[in-house]
Amino acid sequence: MTRPHAIVLAALTFAFAPCALAQTGVPSSPRAQSPATSTALVASDPQLPRVRAAIEAAERGDFDAGANADLTRHPLYGWIEYAALRREIDTLPRARAEAFLARHDRQAVGDAFRELWLAAASRREDWAALMAAWRPGIKSTELRCAQLNARRALAPADAAWIGEAQAIWRGAGKPLSATCDATFASLAAAGGLTPALRWERIDAAAAERQPAVIRSVARGLPPDDAALANDYAAFLDGVHARALSWPKTERSRRIASYGLAKLAKTAPAAAEAQLPQYAQALGMGDQDRGRVLYEIALWTVASYEPDSARRLNAVPDVSYDDRLHEWRAREAMARSDWPAALAAIRRMGAKQRADSRWTYFEARLAERAGDRATAQRLYREAATKPEFHGFLAADRLNQPYALCPWMPADSAAAKAAVARDPAIVRALGLYRIQRNGWAVREWDEALARFDDAQRRMAVEVAQQHGWFDRGVFSLGKTPAGEPRPDELRLYPLRFPLHHDDTIRREARRNGLDPAWVAAEIRAESIFTPTARSSANALGLMQILPATGAQVARGIGQPWGGADSLYDPDTNITLGSAYLRQLMDKYGGQPYFAIAGYNAGPAPLGRWQSQRPGMDPDFWIETISYKETRDYVARVLAFSVIYDWRLNGDAVTLDDRMRGRLDGPRKRFSCPLPSTAPAAAAPAAGRPATRR
Repeated sequence: MTRPHAIVLAALTFAFAPCALAQTGVPSSPRAQSPATSTALVASDPQLPRVRAAIEAAERGDFDAGANADLTRHPLYGWIEYAALRREIDTLPRARAEAFLARHDRQAVGDAFRELWLAAASRREDWAALMAAWRPGIKSTELRCAQLNARRALAPADAAWIGEAQAIWRGAGKPLSATCDATFASLAAAGGLTPALRWERIDAAAAERQPAVIRSVARGLPPDDAALANDYAAFLDGVHARALSWPKTERSRRIASYGLAKLAKTAPAAAEAQLPQYAQALGMGDQDRGRVLYEIALWTVASYEPDSARRLNAVPDVSYDDRLHEWRAREAMARSDWPAALAAIRRMGAKQRADSRWTYFEARLAERAGDRATAQRLYREAATKPEFHGFLAADRLNQPYALCPWMPADSAAAKAAVARDPAIVRALGLYRIQRNGWAVREWDEALARFDDAQRRMAVEVAQQHGWFDRGVFSLGKTPAGEPRPDELRLYPLRFPLHHDDTIRREARRNGLDPAWVAAEIRAESIFTPTARSSANALGLMQILPATGAQVARGIGQPWGGADSLYDPDTNITLGSAYLRQLMDKYGGQPYFAIAGYNAGPAPLGRWQSQRPGMDPDFWIETISYKETRDYVARVLAFSVIYDWRLNGDAVTLDDRMRGRLDGPRKRFSCPLPSTAPAAAAPAAGRPATRR
């Protein structure tokens, strides 16, 4: 194994010193500076352009190993080899594959190659090679089936084999690969697929609304059972009257409810009209009826159709969950039926009501009802949370925003040790040559070994390299999923700030709040200039090329083509100008502009016409698209935090929503004791609809 090059760790100079938390203390307010004067990026490895070219050549099949012999000592050489071996995986000699696996055992590149090699060995039915390369802990269902096929080919099926195959069968409501079909054929031949097990998988497939799986499984049932199973599948495809004569069993009732619930998603009125006859014929109880009524109500209220309230009230209490409770409150708000909205919130469970969103709206509605004492108490509860609704509650109380930043004083030596970790070295190198998927594999391998402090320091190192999204995806919980709420207080890591000179310049040019521009970048790309969405939105502010060209023409800037959107200055220039266009189009109201930025003009126009004149907080909450509803709240909350990062205080959120930037500014205060975990600001998301 080659010894990785050491990374020279630049000095870590964070935007604020560790905050001493006090019950009434005011957190230090970081004044952001340009990267040149605050956190310097670690110098790039001068060999990385050659490594990138070598990987691309290996993928084409024309990598000249002799001419690049010196790269064998580079930390990323294993990935060059991986690219070459992947290209010839189906004809690769076993000896070369096993030699590569031996050299890179327990490394991310070795694990990635192992998955490819196992799949190739399965395709070739080279069972001995597959078993030699197998490692416990592989989670891929397809590869687990391949390993079972290998074991079955090399030895008779024993009890352990049958048990493992049955476990995969039981957990498979959705279709599996042809590799698993072979496993299940062997399981049936070994007598391991009883009718009871077939019905168990049919039940799982019905719950997943997978009629094709039901039909496939039914082929092994006795004729009468197979006919019934196929009729169940047909009902999931389209409701039919034959179900009225099904046996009155729990399974029949459940599958009939699945089919009607599926119908309700596209035709709630039709499902509502047909439910009574099936409920009576099959003897449905509240649970099965409720499953259908739930979907009828949900797909009605999601568009605020006239029958929304009636259909919500028809759902049995046993079928209500947090989502439907929210929609009942939201639907009443949309009609400005404030007493009904308050009653809906008070029917929620205690945990849901304690969420800052519903604590705030319960306070707002209690205030509207004249119950000022209750409203003040609830506002105080909500205002302890550094979230959108917590900030709104603080505005209602005219008190400082709650924020409790934390940055541990880790030693320079400890940070340097993390930066020298071989997997971190490889992850950062791969990120810099835009092999992000490979970089994440190396990153995950390192973090699986790290303790909490090392994981936190790894995020700091990644941020030095411009890999900002690690602060979002790697903090707040361990790789095993254990919560670490104090890490949510690492604001400079979770809310990075880069290109701030450009942000300030373009915000000033367009009459915008620079904190809003930074918040849009955080919400859209987490400051990743090479970000590209499935809709082909590009760069920091996720701009569609057509939009970029249109905005460039409008401001008289030469259009450099779609790839120019990967340039941070260009992207921020065009994205800020586009925000200005939206502000002008929508009456200078940022909350409308943010909704339009995410959802587009047609949905926004519909929402504006449905609820004209509604207060911004209620209007945002009643946006019918969950993605946009959360996005607007997220960007506004991020704007508050970025205002703090840029200036040490903030425009009030009430003013910010309405586009007023010249009013009184808000201080920040930490209301928590030093040991108390902080509440999370809203998490980042990547909207599916782009400009």
